[in-house]
Amino acid sequence: MSATKYVYLFGNGKAEGNAEMKDLLGGKGANLAEMDLIGIPVPPGFTITTEACIAYTKYGTAKIKELLEDDVKSAMKHIENIMQMQFGSNENPLLVSVRSGARASMPGMMDTILNLGLNDNSIQGLIKKTQNERFAWDSYRRFVQMYGDVVMGLKPENKEDLDPFEVIMDSLKKERGVTSDLELTASDLKELVYLFKKAIKERTGKNFPDDPWEQLWGAIFAVFDSWNNPRAIFYRKLHNIPDDWGTAVNVQAMVFGNMGNNSATGVAFTRDAATGEHLFNGEYLINAQGEDVVAGIRTPLQITKIGSQRWLL
Repeated sequence: MSATKYVYLFGNGKAEGNAEMKDLLGGKGANLAEMDLIGIPVPPGFTITTEACIAYTKYGTAKIKELLEDDVKSAMKHIENIMQMQFGSNENPLLVSVRSGARASMPGMMDTILNLGLNDNSIQGLIKKTQNERFAWDSYRRFVQMYGDVVMGLKPENKEDLDPFEVIMDSLKKERGVTSDLELTASDLKELVYLFKKAIKERTGKNFPDDPWEQLWGAIFAVFDSWNNPRAIFYRKLHNIPDDWGTAVNVQAMVFGNMGNNSATGVAFTRDAATGEHLFNGEYLINAQGEDVVAGIRTPLQITKIGSQRWLL
């Protein structure tokens, strides 16, 4: 096992993988590597291979952590060197995203986790560095909400249940007399972090992890676990996807779309997804993070004039 390469780096115009390595790096990891190689600026990061996922299923958490630990720490140093930031620092914190990425699109796999690495100490460094207290607490609130749901399991038990985090947020918005998340102040968002952590402890019996490395390993193993959750297993059976394909894990440095009205997040396509027409198109949200676009919380804007005109028809 030890001779197998499980971690592939990308960033700064270089990559150890490429688009031909989809089976090993998953669709997302292979494409991130290829984008780097052709000069598209993507946040630096690393991909843990699909083979590691299969080994995890076979050998379990302790063995795979022992197997991956040195390579993951080295890969994080790779990101730190490019970004000139430090993972776990209270002064200049490097935050990362964690995403799953199988070779075939797999609904039911683990959702994205953003802003991983934040805790009650590092957020002070983020505030000091950015001079943007609201952005920092908004990022922390989002991280606790995503991690609490995806990794710690605080989520609706069935389709009829409300999301416990959204219930807490809606209650606070009502108390403050506002209707939009954007109307919540830094102080409100700080309170949400406290309320979210309290709910996680009460509902799961576990404390929210403060150690960034504990956060990272929890997210990595959650990706691996999601390969064998009931929804993913059902989807594979439905579409004849082999169980031994596994999923890769993609860890990338964060870039932020929620720093104010001069930042945004979105998606873009070189073809019209509905017609196949050779037309650049996409949509975006100002002062938001990636999951807001796909979650339908706010109506996105069209990225091109022609797209906006079609949107109004």
